[in-house]
Amino acid sequence: MPVVESTTRRTGGSTPHRAPGRATRPRRRQTSGLPWLLSLPALLLLAGILGYPLVRMVELSFQNMRLRELISGRPAPWVGLDNYTKVLSDTDFWAVVWRTVAFTVVAVIFTVVVGLGIALLMRRVARGVRLFMIVAMMFVWAMPQLVAAQAFRWITDSDFGVVNYVIDKLPGVDYQNHSWFVNPWQGWSVITTLVVWAGIPFIAITLNAGLTQVPKELVEAATVDGASPWQTLRSITLPILKPLLIIVTTLSVIWDFGLFTQNWVLRDGHPEPQYQTLATYSYTQAFGQSRYSLGSAISVITVLLMLGVMAFYIRQMFKIGEVD
Repeated sequence: MPVVESTTRRTGGSTPHRAPGRATRPRRRQTSGLPWLLSLPALLLLAGILGYPLVRMVELSFQNMRLRELISGRPAPWVGLDNYTKVLSDTDFWAVVWRTVAFTVVAVIFTVVVGLGIALLMRRVARGVRLFMIVAMMFVWAMPQLVAAQAFRWITDSDFGVVNYVIDKLPGVDYQNHSWFVNPWQGWSVITTLVVWAGIPFIAITLNAGLTQVPKELVEAATVDGASPWQTLRSITLPILKPLLIIVTTLSVIWDFGLFTQNWVLRDGHPEPQYQTLATYSYTQAFGQSRYSLGSAISVITVLLMLGVMAFYIRQMFKIGEVD
C-alpha cells in the first residue's frame, strides 16, 4: 500500500479501481465488407478467366469428346471415369510422370543453389558491379521463354551451333555435326541448362533482397568468435533466409513442373517420347491425336498432383503474413 500511495502522489493521479472478477479483454478488430467489395471486380475477373476453363476441363474429362463432336457441335457422350482409368493404367503416362518429377527435382536444386551462390556473391562485390549484375539478370528474366528456347536451339544446332564449334576446337575432340538430342541424357542437359539459366535471376535477386535483412552485427560477432564463412552461412544466414528460401523453392517447383515451352521448341514441336513431360503429353494427346477428353483427364491429374505443393506455398505465405 505505501508503494502504491507514493506512486500515486508522484504521478498526481489516483489508483485505478477495477470491478472484481472482471478481466480486461483485447478489443477485436472490427471487420467490414469494404475490402471484399473492393476485391469483387478482381475476383469476378479471375473466376471468369481461370474458373470457367478449369470447370470446363473437369467436365470434359468425364466425356468422350472427339473430332466429330467438335466439328458438328453435338454434345459429347458421358463416359464417367473411363478416361481416368485409361490414363492411370497406362505405363507411358507413369513414365512421363516420373520423368517430369525427376527433371523438376534436378532443375530446382540447381536453380536454387546457383541462385543462392550468386546472391551471396552480390553482397561481396562493389555496388556498381552489383547493379550491373541485377540489370543483366533482369534482361534474362524479361526474355520470353519462346525467344530463349529458340536461342538455345540455334546455339546447340548440329550444323551451325556455336557450342559444337567451340568444343570441336578442343584437341582430340570431334563434335562436328554432333546432335545433342540423340542421347536423352545430353538432350535433357540442354533443356535443364535453359530452365536453370532462365530461373536463376528470380532466385538471385529475391535472395539478394533477403540478405539485406541479415544483421551485420551477428555476422561480425560470429567472425570475431572465429566462425568460418561456411559456419556463418549455416548458423546465421540460412536460418534467417529459410522462409524466403521455402517460398522461392516452392515457386520453382510449380514453374518447372509445368515445363512445356522449352522442350517443345527445342524438339521443333514434335517431342519424342523420351522428351515428353506432363504438359506436352497432355497437349499431344488432346490436339495431336484429337483425344480431347483424355488430354483433359491428364491435365486434371496434373493439377491434383500440384495441389499439395500449391497448398504448401499458400500456407507459407500466410505464415509470413502472420509474422509480419
